[in-house]
Amino acid sequence: MKQAINIRLEKDMILTLDEYAQELDKTRTSLIEKAIELYFDKLDEMIADKRIDNLKSGKSTVVPLEEVFKKAGINV
Repeated sequence: MKQAINIRLEKDMILTLDEYAQELDKTRTSLIEKAIELYFDKLDEMIADKRIDNLKSGKSTVVPLEEVFKKAGINV
C-alpha cells in the first residue's frame, strides 16, 4: 500500500525529473521510487563498509555462530 508524502525539491530538479519521465513514459513517482531504491542499495554498501572498518579497528567484534546457538539453546 502506497502512502503519500510531501517533499520540496529545487525547481531545476523537478524540471529534469519531468523531462526524464516524459522521455521514458514514466511517472514522477515511479522515477523517484526507483532512485530511492537504488540509493538504498548504496546505503547498504556504505553500512557494510563501515561495519568492516569497525571490525578491523576493533570497535566491534564477531561472535561465532556456534556461540550464538549455544546461548540460544540450539544444538547443532
